[in-house]
Amino acid sequence: MADLSCDLGKLKLKNPVMTASGTFGYGREYHRYYDISRLGAVVVKGIRMEPSPGNPTPRVAEVASGMLNAIGLQGPGVEKFLHGAEYLPFLRTTGATVIVNIWGKTMAEYGEVAARLDAESEGIAALEINISCPNVKAGGVAFGTDLKLAAEVVSLVRRSTRLPLITKLSPNVSRIADFARAVVDAGSDMVSLINTLTGMAIDIETRRPRIANLTGGLSGPAVKPVAVRMVYETARAISAPVIGMGGIMTGADAVEFLLAGASAVAVGTANFVDPLAAPKVIAGIEEYLDRHGCRSVSEIIGAMERP
Repeated sequence: MADLSCDLGKLKLKNPVMTASGTFGYGREYHRYYDISRLGAVVVKGIRMEPSPGNPTPRVAEVASGMLNAIGLQGPGVEKFLHGAEYLPFLRTTGATVIVNIWGKTMAEYGEVAARLDAESEGIAALEINISCPNVKAGGVAFGTDLKLAAEVVSLVRRSTRLPLITKLSPNVSRIADFARAVVDAGSDMVSLINTLTGMAIDIETRRPRIANLTGGLSGPAVKPVAVRMVYETARAISAPVIGMGGIMTGADAVEFLLAGASAVAVGTANFVDPLAAPKVIAGIEEYLDRHGCRSVSEIIGAMERP
């Protein structure tokens, strides 16, 4: 049987399959179906300093080959996450590898939440920085679509924590490799991509948008070809590990990302379709490796043969 262990530099995982932030809650519901410590890592919903109510409803709409969501990063805030029984204290009891996705409305807030989590980091393996958030002090410009802002926020978080850092990149840019290089140079230990693509849908009978926020993030199988291309470009541009995501529904989908250069993958929208999606992806990768006579998952990372 092939070795599925995954080396992400400062972060070591038992296998290369994690959950995508915002699609797995804080693990409690899924733990009813299987032992979530079987996963490479559980990436929790985004955490900022204060509780966040999220956007008005409707916030989710199914579309062809995927879904739109504008949840609005609803969350309990850092103190409740650290001490509320259903959040980090629960995750500690499972033995799962936990990665905390963080965000803020200002540059300073990113640093504050990172420092707060660093101060009580037992059970936290790494932080994932969500830079797809609008900077309210810069007129709403998303940190992840401005090279200078992206580098500055990563640099600030780097100074605020000793934990390994992952930066989650926005696909809503023209040159993804430039952003990957900028955040790694600023101190990110690795990158994850892609976050959702901006999209919208209209109910033709009511003539109203299907999402109250007007636009939302498109995820699911519809975005996978875009995600694979961006992972490939990013893996060729930086030496740091890349975590690939975007439309992974099966083990075969995950293998595609690994061949493109991802060192690990994250399962997102599939969790809504099938609560057992992530362990099925692990089994699918294992079956592929055994079928191709691979002794380790590392053998297929970036192993796509060019025409």
